[in-house]
Amino acid sequence: MTLTGQMDLTSRIEAIIAPAVEAMGFEIVRIRYGGGTRPVLQIMAERENGEMSVEDCARLSRTISALLDVEDPISVEYVLEVSSPGIDRPLTRPKDFARYTGHLTRLEVAAPVQGQRRFRGALAGLTGETQDRLRLQAETGEIVEIPLAQITKAQLVLTDALIAESLKRKPPTGLTGEAQGAV
Repeated sequence: MTLTGQMDLTSRIEAIIAPAVEAMGFEIVRIRYGGGTRPVLQIMAERENGEMSVEDCARLSRTISALLDVEDPISVEYVLEVSSPGIDRPLTRPKDFARYTGHLTRLEVAAPVQGQRRFRGALAGLTGETQDRLRLQAETGEIVEIPLAQITKAQLVLTDALIAESLKRKPPTGLTGEAQGAV
């Protein structure tokens, strides 16, 4: 399957599941499909406050599995994986970049920006008339502006500061989790 085909499939899956996921009080963070002999459909979700328990993953997994059984967008056997984004989460939405301003991230872009495709640095906020550009303070200290549309992959780097912030946000009983099942 081509990258365009994967995007079409993940967009279709999102259209199928998003209304139910949102009605249950969750937001979709990322949908990814791929793999070899037994492909994996990975769906990352969280509550608006960033929390996601093992029980939440299991509930979402059952609901999503039922929806996909009816619509049947994937014609081969696959594994459905519903999980939280975790502490060193992927950044996929503008609000993710804004929420984690100040934290260290690694990211890749489709076309070189200032001669580079890979960056590592502290998130320094969003800019532009429509908040469509990410400001990143590179490890050299230089501020680089990157169009959000050019970012193909972005993920937080696990640091003591990120762990400390995560612990402040979540109650002690708030476990993150993952639920898996073959479909």
